[in-house]
Amino acid sequence: MNKRSKYLSDALFSLLVMSLAFALNMLIQYIFSIQTLIPMIFVFGVFLISFRTESYLFGFSASLLSVLLVNFAFSFPYFRFDLFTPELLLSAVIMLIISFLTCMVTKKLSVTEKEKAENEKEQLRANLLRAVSHDLRTPLTTIYGSCSAMIENFSSLTEPQLLKLLSEVKQDSEWLMRMVENLLSITKVGTGNVSINKFDVVLEELIDSVILNFNKRYPEQKVSVEIPDEFISIGMDALLIEQVIINLLENAVFHAKGMTKLILRVRVSGKDAVFEVIDNGCGIPKDKLSSIFGGVLSGAETPADGRRNNMGIGLTVCSAIIAAHGGQVFARNSQNGGAVFGFTLKIAEITDEQ
Repeated sequence: MNKRSKYLSDALFSLLVMSLAFALNMLIQYIFSIQTLIPMIFVFGVFLISFRTESYLFGFSASLLSVLLVNFAFSFPYFRFDLFTPELLLSAVIMLIISFLTCMVTKKLSVTEKEKAENEKEQLRANLLRAVSHDLRTPLTTIYGSCSAMIENFSSLTEPQLLKLLSEVKQDSEWLMRMVENLLSITKVGTGNVSINKFDVVLEELIDSVILNFNKRYPEQKVSVEIPDEFISIGMDALLIEQVIINLLENAVFHAKGMTKLILRVRVSGKDAVFEVIDNGCGIPKDKLSSIFGGVLSGAETPADGRRNNMGIGLTVCSAIIAAHGGQVFARNSQNGGAVFGFTLKIAEITDEQ
């Protein structure tokens, strides 16, 4: 919506609210003969206008108009302005001050909320850049290492060895390309322009891919998988959701001290598929539960040698990815010890058409 259209929309909204307030006051006065509610209804109208519109002009104009309408239509002598009677003049001044203060406070709250939303967007982008640095660096290191090995040992490498190294370079390059494209989409979270390419993915195939890639990184960490027996298809960007699940599993590896058991469970709840990563480690500190998906490492918590100590692509980014898919994230401590991290996704509707 351009500036002119927004201005016109705000003007029409202000006119509608003041008209409704005037009509409601006329009805109350005609039926109940009550005068005390009239200023309150107009002040409430000023509040709505100030909260809904962007310019101070509409709120201040509504304040002044409210005073004039009260003096003209709801004060004796009716339907005539009387700005000289001390009682009416004092009432008008008091109402005008209250209306102006209401307008100013409402606009200040509105501006504060907008600034807070903008700050949260910027913080999310900053969190994203910090959180994904390791995940982008790892395949780049592999590509660099493979290329260096081929250049330095080209004459001694066999054809199968060369093909294997080239295959790894190709695979990591494709992963980087897809990841960068998706990261560019995720940086738009909160702007209303997020673009997630969803395709129906079979749950079993997704989990197989997750476990395969996780085992490559952590071959010594066993993961118990519990998924429903029935066929389940979910609309998603498979790469992003796979990264979220791997991130939650890595989170347990890095932070669940004393863990001896790690479970990846998927269950059906109504029309949702509920993904849960369960460990029997030390659990989540109570003071971090409420902000677990919104925090990142501070500079003091970041290792000096640059090694990753946070949570893969970051729990903040995981939350953004799931939100972009229309799901919800959650975290809680288990009653028997350990923690549960998870999220929900809508199950794709299965039609009879094949």
